[in-house]
Amino acid sequence: MIRFKNVHFRYNPHGRDILHDMNFTLKRGSYHFLTGPSGAGKTSLINLLFLGNIPTQGKITIFGQNINKASRKEMCTLRQNIGVVFQDFRLLPHLSAFDNVALPLRISGRPNNEIQSHVSELLDWVGLGDQKNNRPETLSGGQQQRVAIARAIIAQPKLLLADEPTGNLDDQIGFRLMGLFEQLNRMGTTIVIATHNPNIIEQFGHPCLRLVDGSVKQDNPALHIKKKIRHVF
Repeated sequence: MIRFKNVHFRYNPHGRDILHDMNFTLKRGSYHFLTGPSGAGKTSLINLLFLGNIPTQGKITIFGQNINKASRKEMCTLRQNIGVVFQDFRLLPHLSAFDNVALPLRISGRPNNEIQSHVSELLDWVGLGDQKNNRPETLSGGQQQRVAIARAIIAQPKLLLADEPTGNLDDQIGFRLMGLFEQLNRMGTTIVIATHNPNIIEQFGHPCLRLVDGSVKQDNPALHIKKKIRHVF
């Protein structure tokens, strides 16, 4: 699904590397937490994974496509298979909660009756059915975050990236949404979640990508099998 080979990244051509010498692979259908101290480069890595940036050096392959050589059209096609939950939500302010969530389905050409059904059901599930006609400015931070999560998962993407998706949510809602990510993963979605929350990492027991000084250390997934089975059953 994803392969990083000798990847370096910097924002300023004359500055220092934010990420360096990154070598790792993520298998299709895997689930990883992305951890590390503030400033370690988690958001920069998420940006590379959703094709918001290209590496300064090295090779990234996603869905079998070398993104360094991908055309603009190919990049757009790749992004349609990626769902992203940003820390700052990035909701479109002129659209209602419903229309923000419906956007990926409309871009992919889904029929209107399917859009109405799926979006309404998901907004009800995240507790925002009565807010579906509200614009982002009228919603709380936690409500905006739930809209952003619903938008990221509505089209059942092949890859889901989430940057601190439970940061503004109470524990009950946060763990409920983490359960939704679990369901998506069981349906085949590859998931990477950046988090500082040790309780979530402990509770759900997935392997970690640990950022240390701009480089990544990858856990052995076999170490987490018992914990994951205990959680699911």
